[in-house]
Amino acid sequence: MSETVDPLVLDFVEWVAREPRAYAEVIATWKTSCPRLTIWEDAADRGYVARETVAGLGLVIAVTKDGEKLLRTNGR
Repeated sequence: MSETVDPLVLDFVEWVAREPRAYAEVIATWKTSCPRLTIWEDAADRGYVARETVAGLGLVIAVTKDGEKLLRTNGR
């Protein structure tokens, strides 16, 4: 069964793929007051991005292999 990709999740994964993003930057840029609009949480739950600690940068959000596959599959 194929899963429909949420365009905002795809945009978010593409944004993170440009460079690993500091956790604080992700929160500041993609936060929302709407509990139904959980773009970056949805991307993490689906395995497209993950939190990792990088020396000198601290906690970052980076694209996973599944996220890279998502981008290729959707022509990004």
